[in-house]
Amino acid sequence: MSRKTARLTVDHLAELADPVRSCLFWELSPVDRARLDHDERIAEKERWLSTVLRDWGSCGRVVRLDGRTVGHIVYAPAARLPGAATLPTAPGSPDAIIAATAWVEPGLRRGGLGRLLVQAMAADLVERGHTAIEAYGDTRGTTVGCVLPAEFLGSVGFKTQRAHPTTPRMRMELRTALSWKDEVELALEKVWGAVRPTKKATRPIGSVRVASRD
Repeated sequence: MSRKTARLTVDHLAELADPVRSCLFWELSPVDRARLDHDERIAEKERWLSTVLRDWGSCGRVVRLDGRTVGHIVYAPAARLPGAATLPTAPGSPDAIIAATAWVEPGLRRGGLGRLLVQAMAADLVERGHTAIEAYGDTRGTTVGCVLPAEFLGSVGFKTQRAHPTTPRMRMELRTALSWKDEVELALEKVWGAVRPTKKATRPIGSVRVASRD
């Protein structure tokens, strides 16, 4: 069974199931998204992704199992995610990129695919010089596909930045997440097919260069 990560593109959106495919919780304000019907939401999601890819660069990863897209994660600067402003623990820290929507097919959960997506996201942001990721967690388990479960975020290395009974803001410091070094190196190889000579790492995980192993 082959699994790998790839950069999120508009073509991948068509392979995702509803309600994830049409979720605009992050991309629009509540007033703006309430004006759209289902098909308009899908079109707006595609437009948003195209714009961010053009103006900011890669803003998501998908995980593909035997050539089929079975999960994804979306991340971007807070200015690109106006829906976050409605959450009680907003705004996020000015130095952090926001991890927004993430989803894995229900039958494939708890198999490491969610962690793989987070690793690929971290690897991309490290390479681009970012130092931190923040996410708004859901402690109630009621917002499927739009807000990440706080339990999941904690299990993959996020720590509470601002506590809240239902929507804590959580953070991962890339420069000090040294325990992630080997996992991020593996994610880099999966994402870009990088093959680098083995050498001793001399920089923290936040450096642009990350040593790899054979």
